[in-house]
Amino acid sequence: MLKSTNKLILLRYASTGTKNSSTLLRAQLDLNDITNRPEEYKNSIKRRQLPNSLIQDIDFITTNRPIQSQTYTKINALKRERNELAEQIKSRSHNADAIKNRLKEIKNEIKPMEKYVKDLQEEIYSKAESLPNLIDDSVPESDVQEDIVSYINTTPEEASTFNENDSIRDHKSIGERFGILDFTIASRISGPSWYYLIGDGALLEQALIQYGLSKARSNGYNMITPPTIVKSEIIHACGFKPNDQNNEKQVYQIENEPRSLIGTAEIPLGAYHSSTIFPSNTIFPKKYVGISRSYRAEAGASGKDTKGLYRVHEFNKIELFHFTKINQSQKELENIKNFQIEIINELGLKAKVLNMPTSDLGSPAMKKYDIEAWMPGRGLWGELTSCSNCGDYQSRRLGIRFSTGNDGENSGVNNDKIEHIATLNGTCMAIPRVIVAIIEQFYDPELDVIKIPKVLRPYMDGKDVIKKQN
Repeated sequence: MLKSTNKLILLRYASTGTKNSSTLLRAQLDLNDITNRPEEYKNSIKRRQLPNSLIQDIDFITTNRPIQSQTYTKINALKRERNELAEQIKSRSHNADAIKNRLKEIKNEIKPMEKYVKDLQEEIYSKAESLPNLIDDSVPESDVQEDIVSYINTTPEEASTFNENDSIRDHKSIGERFGILDFTIASRISGPSWYYLIGDGALLEQALIQYGLSKARSNGYNMITPPTIVKSEIIHACGFKPNDQNNEKQVYQIENEPRSLIGTAEIPLGAYHSSTIFPSNTIFPKKYVGISRSYRAEAGASGKDTKGLYRVHEFNKIELFHFTKINQSQKELENIKNFQIEIINELGLKAKVLNMPTSDLGSPAMKKYDIEAWMPGRGLWGELTSCSNCGDYQSRRLGIRFSTGNDGENSGVNNDKIEHIATLNGTCMAIPRVIVAIIEQFYDPELDVIKIPKVLRPYMDGKDVIKKQN
């Protein structure tokens, strides 16, 4: 029985098949849900435009789970017979030799059956573990026109004119000329896609960090500074892969160690409550904001995105993470999106909110919103924030659950149930990309200055513009 306390309860239970590690318990996958709703899982895979092999995996699961159950039944029947024969030998009222011979037969029958059912169980589990999350019905199909939810600080008519590259507003050229960005020295010291922020460039980064953290704290977020190196099993449990679908490296793995540098604080924030049961008196959502360095290998990146700050290997990022109940997760996703809109609006950036299509969702996500800002120097819209509802995909792999508490129907009877929670994540501030948007949207070519958004000025020593540094 679970008792409601003010402390989190660590999970302590046995698993079958794959062993628990010292860090995580085996994922508690809902195999019954897959066998009860195979067509929904197949449709979700089709909508994601994933390989048909995953649909075949669902067929394998639905076909072989009954066989697994039937085999268990046969094994248990043989074990009962074995126990009954053992009792008969004790009573010495039967032919002992015949019984012993039958016991040997039973042993020889059980051994291969147990190996077969164990191997089958592991194959079923492995195929189920590789399946992506079910997609929310409101997610648009990949082949439809961009699903724009709303615009920020602009109108659809004005946004329709944002279609040309404006080289005068290129953030790289402006930043280097102003002396606030340096890519040449960084390339010599570290390689391509690294950078120096200098003077007001470095101050602008810190202003965005302090503004973002202050904004999050005032909206009920608990601040965390997480580790930036995590174990590989944590990365896997969160649904991230070292390589992308083209087998190109996405994260930096530590040589000869099962650890990697994080690409986002979402990973250590999600793992913060791993192997935990929240007591029934827990108030949800539990909201965290984490500031960390983030590292992206970006092996497949090419072209203009590798020039400047838009796509870099290392950067500061403020991440939002929510733990809540499944039935509250859709509302919570809207709350994160609205919070992100508020930040972009206060910064004064022209942007648009997108309901991302099926092909753009990672395995954990049921639904995702992106906010993209117009970046005139690039001549493109660029992603500033993203937020996703991952349902119970991550919590089942990280072992995060909660006690529902006594339902009150039976006085004096503890009717606690244990259920998995929902996890949600969102960008509060991806610093380099916001700097790109600020420089390119707020550069005044007549005055040759970059106007600083009002909300950042208190963190910028009271300055209202960035000028060329001497």
